Amino acid sequence: MADRMPAIVYQGEGRWALEERPTPSLRNPDDVLLEVEACGICGTDLHILEVPPGHPATPGVILGHEVIGRVAAVGPAVTHLRPGDRVAVAPNLFCGQCRFCQRGLYNHCEGFTTLGIFRDGGLAPYAVAPARALFPISHEVPLERAIFAEVLSTVIGGTLLARLHPGEQAVVLGCGPVGLLFLQVLRASGAGVLIAADIAPFRRDFARRAGADLTVDPREQDLEALVREVTGIGADLVVDAVGSLMGVALRLARPGGTVILFGMNAQARSEIAQYDITRRELRVVGSYVGRHTFPLAIQMLERGVIRTETLLTHRLPLSRFGEGLALLRRGEAVKVMIVPREEGPGARRIENHP
Repeated sequence: MADRMPAIVYQGEGRWALEERPTPSLRNPDDVLLEVEACGICGTDLHILEVPPGHPATPGVILGHEVIGRVAAVGPAVTHLRPGDRVAVAPNLFCGQCRFCQRGLYNHCEGFTTLGIFRDGGLAPYAVAPARALFPISHEVPLERAIFAEVLSTVIGGTLLARLHPGEQAVVLGCGPVGLLFLQVLRASGAGVLIAADIAPFRRDFARRAGADLTVDPREQDLEALVREVTGIGADLVVDAVGSLMGVALRLARPGGTVILFGMNAQARSEIAQYDITRRELRVVGSYVGRHTFPLAIQMLERGVIRTETLLTHRLPLSRFGEGLALLRRGEAVKVMIVPREEGPGARRIENHP
């Protein structure tokens, strides 16, 4: 193992660089050294690199929080992992001792931190993570499917709150990776009619492949009228996977229906009438990260309940991270996977077309 390695490093507002960094080593008894198989580029990474930043991060940190890796070495306190094991990384770390952790609300930990955002992550050949953040995943799961473990775990946090029953009708607003995963999970859960809305034709094509019965461009069609026509009374469930469409979501839900607010946009504001929520007895639920959802996400991936690999559009080496960002910003990619050990012009390939 070389003493130094290339890594994608956040340099501050809107800036990143491919830098040479010391290869990490075990420092704590519960540390695990990982050989990174792949790391996804997430919408959060795009927000971090916006100007001004749409999400906080620590300057100087190695980015990348959607990580699949193989165990290279373990600290003396690690008992459930050994070299050669394949793992998915749950990047959000909690203390387990604060007031919210004691209530089981680990995703609201007062000391909450995240690998790849506030601590070094996986956009590099090697990474270190505490053993408690690592979940074994079968070597038989294709890398193109396994790379979705982290984001799928967060989506499951939302679908568990949705309480959808087989045959119920749902609308998903926004068809990025999160919206598309909602479609796949809701379809696998027995949803009736599934309607997906997005302004990008590229993403609407993927929504059809992910299980949507109808796809809508809300700029060209009256989405509310369409939902009423198809469902008769409004959707049983509406998911805002964008983070700015609460008002729209409330209008689409039937009386007594459920609205899941999943997408996050700190700058967005929605004008709503509280009366409508009360009078129509709407159930409005925020979903953040999820709790205890990683095992279920891995189980779904291992059993092939959903085929997340159909959402992967690009596979790139570390040196072409910037190209991956550009593709996502232009809306020409759904999910980009970075494979640190692949290099050369032949490493990039489009895995799926709509």
